Amino acid sequence: MALEDICCFKDNPLYNKKFSSSSLADTTSFLHMTDCFTLPNSVSYNRQPSLSANHSVTVRRPFPLSHGTTTLGFIFQGGVIAAADTRASAGGLVACPAVHKVSPIHSHLVVTSSGSGADCMLWERILTREIRLYQLRHRRCLSIRGTAKLLSFMLHPFKGTDVCVALTLCGWDKEVIYVCSDGARLQGDVISVGSGSPYAYGVLDIGLKWSLSKDEAISLAREAVFRATHRDAYSGNSVDLFHITFREKPEMLHHTSQVLAC
Repeated sequence: MALEDICCFKDNPLYNKKFSSSSLADTTSFLHMTDCFTLPNSVSYNRQPSLSANHSVTVRRPFPLSHGTTTLGFIFQGGVIAAADTRASAGGLVACPAVHKVSPIHSHLVVTSSGSGADCMLWERILTREIRLYQLRHRRCLSIRGTAKLLSFMLHPFKGTDVCVALTLCGWDKEVIYVCSDGARLQGDVISVGSGSPYAYGVLDIGLKWSLSKDEAISLAREAVFRATHRDAYSGNSVDLFHITFREKPEMLHHTSQVLAC
């Protein structure tokens, strides 16, 4: 791994002795299987699958899950605004009313997430690790475009699988970039993702201008998420807001700041 190369762990004889043990053969085979992500067959839940290198299996969900959200990001003269609701849904069930869908990934980057909750959390952690490793290697922060390209390359091999990730990267270099689980990468001045995005776009298209003040931009983002919750059953509860000023650290304005009245 990259961290092992940086720290020179592989040159340590104790490392070679420890990790060459046959007791880790099954774990190595399992990691190899998950990296390749070859999932040709299904298996029942009451049977333990074999983890041999020559046999790959998948476990299908016992029932389909419907999920939705409302996330948005846009650029104005004072920086970048990222906002999202806080409702996590599983079909017709509100699984959690206080999920953080806007996450600071690094000192210069905030990510809004939509899709499968587990997938989004995993890939946010992977992205955080890769950005940190890049900074350790090159002594500088990876740009937002570079981060989006890296994430796109990592997600593309999972195209056509059940991985469901849609991340919007909002950074201090005037960038808002959308990356989804099939590897697509789109850039724009305003991006809204999720089942409530059509309603959020309706508010943003009317009120968004480059000359907005900081307070006006915050109010517009809150209004867009608020209106989406009235029409989208999978969005609701509270709204998270971040303001990223250009070439500065992201400033967290509201953290589940306001309960949205329905």
